[in-house]
Amino acid sequence: MSAPDSLTNAPHHPDKLGPENRLGRETSPYLLQHKHNPVAWWAWGPEALAEAQRLDKPILLSVGYAACHWCHVMAHESFEDAGTAAVMNDLFVNIKVDREERPDIDQIYMSALHHLGEQGGWPLTMFLTPKGEPVWGGTYFPKTSRFGRPAFVDVLREVSRLFREERHKIDQNRDALMERLEARARPAGQVVIGAKELDQLAMQVGNAFDRQHGGLRGAPKFPNAALYEMVWRTGMRTGDERFFKLIEHTLEHICEGGIYDHLGGGFSRYSVDERWLVPHFEKMLYDNAQLLELLALAHRRSGQPLYRQRAVETVGWLKREMTTAEGAFSASLDADSEGEEGKFYVWSLAEVQQILGQDDAAFFVQHYDVTAEGNFEGHNILNLLKHLPRSDEIEGRLAMLRDKLFTLREKRIRPGLDDKVLADWNGLMIAALANAGSMLEQPDWIAMAEQAFDFIAKSMVQGDRLGHSWREGRLLYPGLASDFASMIRAALALYEATGRGDRLDQALTWQRAFDAHYANAANGGYFLTADDAEGLVVRPASTSDDATPNPNAIAAQNLLRLAALTGDLQWRERADRLIEGVLAAEGGNALAHAALLNAIDLRLNAAEIVVTGPEHGRFAAAALRLPHLNRIVLRAPEAGALPPHHPAQAKITAGPASAAFICVGETCSLPVADPEKIAEVVAAMRPGGGA
Repeated sequence: MSAPDSLTNAPHHPDKLGPENRLGRETSPYLLQHKHNPVAWWAWGPEALAEAQRLDKPILLSVGYAACHWCHVMAHESFEDAGTAAVMNDLFVNIKVDREERPDIDQIYMSALHHLGEQGGWPLTMFLTPKGEPVWGGTYFPKTSRFGRPAFVDVLREVSRLFREERHKIDQNRDALMERLEARARPAGQVVIGAKELDQLAMQVGNAFDRQHGGLRGAPKFPNAALYEMVWRTGMRTGDERFFKLIEHTLEHICEGGIYDHLGGGFSRYSVDERWLVPHFEKMLYDNAQLLELLALAHRRSGQPLYRQRAVETVGWLKREMTTAEGAFSASLDADSEGEEGKFYVWSLAEVQQILGQDDAAFFVQHYDVTAEGNFEGHNILNLLKHLPRSDEIEGRLAMLRDKLFTLREKRIRPGLDDKVLADWNGLMIAALANAGSMLEQPDWIAMAEQAFDFIAKSMVQGDRLGHSWREGRLLYPGLASDFASMIRAALALYEATGRGDRLDQALTWQRAFDAHYANAANGGYFLTADDAEGLVVRPASTSDDATPNPNAIAAQNLLRLAALTGDLQWRERADRLIEGVLAAEGGNALAHAALLNAIDLRLNAAEIVVTGPEHGRFAAAALRLPHLNRIVLRAPEAGALPPHHPAQAKITAGPASAAFICVGETCSLPVADPEKIAEVVAAMRPGGGA
């Protein structure tokens, strides 16, 4: 949401035309949304910090992102208000950050907010010393006092007063915060997690599930993919059907609820209610990537058409609305259009009747919960939570009616598209397309993934290193640990899906650069920022998951796959050091590290499948239909195609002309001469017989 054009920026002439808003020089769509604010915004950088120190003023740091509804609300109420802006400009140096473009900065100050005992989220509003040290903060502050929350201007004046008159209190708070932030990186003790502990943790998570609606109990409900994957892996590991059923039940409600866009495809960020009915309407690339993989897993196991249908529709949305001209994927779609959250997506009964006619409308609204009163603030969010019986004939008729509504909806004013290309989020989607495309036998999805990968590998690199964000030919460099972890994962997924050796070569090149510039000797993992990146107050090194898996957890899985694919055990040793180092420091908070627990499961239970011989393609296709979570597929038409010291060399030389060699954990099978037997052998080799 931008301010009216009347709030244009003037050149910076101190004491003449007022303070300068510098965001017009940026490429981030979120920052550009604020370029006309009367606030004298700086983007984060050394110049902004130097200005705060020169003026000896505290910093007001505002962190948000383009698809954040409450970021828009606070911007409209306060940052577009001349009176509020005047107070901000007088008392603070104001810095605006796009958390998708600079997650390193966001992580530092969100962690500080948590240490203050405040609830995290966006917009993030933090007050800093002129050197950038965190003092105090919150999230959304209302323009006027309400419900016991102070007005934003009152907060501004009080923080400024403390800074001027009682700076010793500021310093005490700052020092305590900095000590606690830095202490997070120090390992303390040792924690061992094996199969037994993984099962116990999964049972603990399962007991917290909502048996009626799926997902974790309560509201709001987020599609917590890493936790869902942890539960699913337990079903694979133990063969206990209860774990699969928990996730399938959850996915069914997500697929039928209002969190899913039943006309255009794709999933919203989360549901504000416990039924998955009312979404926060923004659509994020990373959520859809993670859900796509879960849907493919659920369909491969159950054969339930719903999961495949939602996967196909979501990829259709991705191709239609999120793919850039270069073939990569945009970051997000806004929740708002025309100043209202969800306006693009909701319907009235009268609209449906006018478009479909009385008979078809009566049929449609019965299934999709459309009423005169509405199910969301007087409007209707389409959903199928009534779970009425649907035959092929009914579904065919509903599909035709959905197409009619979709055609009309396309004429509405659309939500804003944040079209920057983020390497880490693209990596998640590339891997999802490769993995889901392999499991569901959709070669065009793999082709989409390759196109996006090729763009990033060509246009978002400098030498052997990745950048983070690209838009209109400008690259934000250097990249973050999340970029390397996710794009290495993407390269490995494409290598398994296609057998192209250049994908493995690229993964190795990036992994070596990752180790060279991001390694954290304290825990064997990785810092979020590079060793030559812009200096920050502390170097972020969080290991817990967010809406996406932590890059340390993704890296651990990458290292384990590299060990299997190259035969070089140094990568497995590297993964073990990472896992043990993180557990030593964070093992008491295991469920905040679900993605790392998933890496431990891969370490213990991966099915390494080497396919060889003139018919190795048939064997590879059969192996790739297995759940991607715990299978690693290496194509070797002959022994010479393997690295010289790969442990499978001798087996291939002595085995049948075409075969699959399968190892699960630390146990290997006899050669499998029939590709259709691969799944059966893998299942038999797992402790619970689950595959």
